[in-house]
Amino acid sequence: MTGTDEATADVAVIGYGPVGRLLALLLGRHGRRVVVIERRPHAYPLPRAVHFDDEVGRIFQSVGIPPDSVTDSVIPYDDFYEWRDAGRRPLLRMDWRGLGPSGWHVSHFFHQPALETLLDTQVEHLEPVTVLRGWEAVSRSEDADGVTLELASASGEHREVTARYVVGADGANSLVRSWIGPAVTDLGYFHDWLVVDLLMRAPAEDFDFSPAAWQLCDPKRPTTLVPGGPGRRRFEFMRLPGETADELADEKTAWRLLAPWNITPDNAGLERHSLYTFQARWCDTWRKGRLLLAGDAAHLMPPFAGQGMCSGLRDAVNLAWKLELVLDGHAADSVLDTYGSERAEHVRHFIQSSMDLGGVICLTDPFAAEQRDETMRAELAAGLEQPPRPLPRLGAGLRRDDAGGGLLSLQAEVDDGNRRGLSDDVIGAGGVLLLADPRLREELRPRDNALLADLHWQVVALDTEPGAGRVVDVTGAYTAWLTRLGAVAVLIRPDFYVYGAAVDARDLTALLDHLGAALHVPASTPR
Repeated sequence: MTGTDEATADVAVIGYGPVGRLLALLLGRHGRRVVVIERRPHAYPLPRAVHFDDEVGRIFQSVGIPPDSVTDSVIPYDDFYEWRDAGRRPLLRMDWRGLGPSGWHVSHFFHQPALETLLDTQVEHLEPVTVLRGWEAVSRSEDADGVTLELASASGEHREVTARYVVGADGANSLVRSWIGPAVTDLGYFHDWLVVDLLMRAPAEDFDFSPAAWQLCDPKRPTTLVPGGPGRRRFEFMRLPGETADELADEKTAWRLLAPWNITPDNAGLERHSLYTFQARWCDTWRKGRLLLAGDAAHLMPPFAGQGMCSGLRDAVNLAWKLELVLDGHAADSVLDTYGSERAEHVRHFIQSSMDLGGVICLTDPFAAEQRDETMRAELAAGLEQPPRPLPRLGAGLRRDDAGGGLLSLQAEVDDGNRRGLSDDVIGAGGVLLLADPRLREELRPRDNALLADLHWQVVALDTEPGAGRVVDVTGAYTAWLTRLGAVAVLIRPDFYVYGAAVDARDLTALLDHLGAALHVPASTPR
């Protein structure tokens, strides 16, 4: 972490929250010179996010922090996520049981400071990465070669950092967004909630938390109850009409609202109580020249689907591999334009679904709440439960527009003859051309193999026996997935999303030509 010349970098990351940490880690692992600028002199000690899904579990797996290895900070969730009326009767049941398509539990609850410490440990071992704590970017100038940032410390010191690209992962009040242009699409969603984080001193069975995650849709006080990681709980209480923000933010108010849940200072410690305004918006421009945005700097959403941090980490993974392409010389700078187009479309889905869920709980009018309850109980009684969690498609960008292009890829168990496990662990990280039949290898032209080799993407075929470049589909999940896509091959990007799916051998050739053209590698060029 001290080997980088901090005055020059490939990428400067402003903000060292989970998104900034992950981006620095992904780039640093590939040898990129990264300078991170973080205004806080020390790590933020309190939790903010408490939930991540199976896709983010796969992301953590890819950087050496699989969720099942950090049981002291992560709880896999294996139950329904319920929405209940004032009488605690179910209105909506979201099935968060079992494993998701990324090979990890559909839902996890975690303690953010502990997980960030693990990411820090990974970053600290990367010589190309420097983290400047206690420094703040105050201005910038650009030329044809890069961006020069002027930094200032709280003590009045000044220094400069020059980078080829600057990524603003600097939160909702992003400085980098103001440089790009502050225009946002704001959906006009504003609700104040008191967020309370607790360290429990009594066993879980002493409390009525069943299921462990649910929403109380009581118009007298809409309330969220979820785990906050091992030994912790989070409550969120909506501010009512006529209630002042100062009143709700008072510590005495927090304990008064917790009392009906049998929570007192004797059996729980108050780690945090803060008033937040839940919002729904996204940035209209994610990139301007050498400046880019990620995480809360680019989008905000209500927390009801647990997808805020998840969306930011998806930003980091999408952006990291595209910066790698450009910095390696494998793609033109224009490839970075696809980052915003892909991610904006994807995140809008989660913003809308979070708002829809917020529309269920954020009702304080008793008559409207009664009508809601009657409708939703009738739907539940008729078997109209919440459908399976949809997997949205990326917007237009660095992908082909076909049955698989832009969808999240599957991760399931495979066996290569030496190891049986999740495919990313067995095959390895990075891009993969997955073939339904090893004989399809014969259809690859020399320039196809050269293109994939230049990108460090592997070619792996499903087979009945393992071997070199061949794996056994242990559970049959990959075969079923390819069948659903109507594909004989899928090209999977390093961010786990599908570049495209080929329906036959001829289409496989077309798919690889499409990749070469998208990277501005002419198909006719001898390779």
